Order: sequence, then structure tokens, then C-alpha cells
Amino acid sequence: MLVGEAPGQHEDEQGLPFVGKAGLLLTEMLRAIGLTREEVFITNILKCRPPNNRDPHADEAESCNDYLQRQVKLIQPKIILAIGRIAAQTLLRTDEPLSRLRGKVHTFNNIPVVVVYHPAYLLRSLLEKRKAWQDLTYAMQIIKNYEG
Repeated sequence: MLVGEAPGQHEDEQGLPFVGKAGLLLTEMLRAIGLTREEVFITNILKCRPPNNRDPHADEAESCNDYLQRQVKLIQPKIILAIGRIAAQTLLRTDEPLSRLRGKVHTFNNIPVVVVYHPAYLLRSLLEKRKAWQDLTYAMQIIKNYEG
């Protein structure tokens, strides 16, 4: 299961999570670890786009929490990838920076959580793509450990 922060303009227009350039990069990131978008469930902390595409407020995230909890319960994911700072901080209920959250296994409802860079950030910060690859391979190792 992949959890982002909130729909952006393109997501709102198409009704699908992670579309546009960031979505294409996410699709390629998944492909690089042997997965397709059809094999994962992609959702967001917020179910609607905040005004002016601003960061979600805590009360907005809290108002969508029950919906996200139901999604997690129905999907029963092996792992959750928290995509970007907002998703990670909201899921993990922390204000730690993304740099301190990466490279560790966290939990959400007893499900392992791995924090990864947001594809939109990677499009702006090409040098971080190596770290993103490390995050993805780490997540795959966690899944393998979980399975056996």
C-alpha cells in the first residue's frame, strides 16, 4: 500500500492518485522493483485537494483518518510506503523530518511502514534518486522478511 498526502490538481481532474509527471515517475519506481500499479493500492491521507494545493492541516488529516483506517483494514497490506514528508509525519504522528524517518521500519496498526521520497520532490532533486532507490530496495527486503 502506498500512501501519499493529498490529491493534486491533476489527480482531482482525473480522479486517480499520482498522475502527471510525478505519477509517471512513481510508476517507473514501482517497475524498477518488479511491481505494477495494478499490484499495489495507492491512496492519500486526504481524500480531497486542499485549497491552493497547500499542505494539509492536522484537522483535515484527522477528518479523513477513519476512511484511511478502513482502507488499511480492508486491504491488509504487507507494508505501507509513506510517500513524502506529510504522509510520513501524519501516519506516524510525528514532526520528525523526512531525513530522520527514512531508512527505518516504523509501524502503523502493526503494519511495517517505510518512508520514501515523494516523486514530485525527486523530479526537483535529481541527486536524491539514489536515496529513493535505497528506500525502495529496503522496503522490498522488509516484505521478504515479513513473508518468510
